[in-house]
Amino acid sequence: MLDASLSPLRLVLVAEDPLARGALSRVLSDQGSELLVLASGTQAELESARGEAPDVVLWDTGMRLPETEGRAETPDLGAPVLALVADEAAGELALTAGARGLLFRDASPGALLAALYAVARGLTVFDSGLADVRAAPRSSTAPPSQGPDTLTPREREVLALLAEGLSNKAIADRLAISEHTAKFHVNAVLAKLGVQRRTEAVVRAARMGLVTL
Repeated sequence: MLDASLSPLRLVLVAEDPLARGALSRVLSDQGSELLVLASGTQAELESARGEAPDVVLWDTGMRLPETEGRAETPDLGAPVLALVADEAAGELALTAGARGLLFRDASPGALLAALYAVARGLTVFDSGLADVRAAPRSSTAPPSQGPDTLTPREREVLALLAEGLSNKAIADRLAISEHTAKFHVNAVLAKLGVQRRTEAVVRAARMGLVTL
């Protein structure tokens, strides 16, 4: 078990954006002897270098998390991953990919340090603003089971707004989320209802009693 009083927490910092990487490096260095940054760089650089195994990986996913076929992959560096995300959509992808903790990118240094220690000890950590992401069933090795009964509370809100005929932008404005996040939730609703079009989703949801037209 890690003991902060005996040895610093060894971590690797992963960030594609050099400006973000530099800013995070400064924040981490300000923590003094509590943290030891073994390496920092892009995901490809660090996975190919394969240096000393850290206690935890800090992964800045950027303003928009790159994905392939709707999925993303956490850095494979032999340690649990704490992901810094811009919004719920990035949080969904990072958690599905296998991240053990989620914080917003503007988390305070104190919250970041506490989360790093918690994740390194095998705990799961979520920013309070990512409760909807935490509530959804996730798997690091397979997509979540699909079906209307797996709709999250937020996805049900989105479905209700789809029934009102709102666009992604209008849904984003109504729920105070980004348009990218709204689009992510709309796509999830369509997939779980087994349809390809928004109108089909509304019709099927009405027949199932999920919305009232």
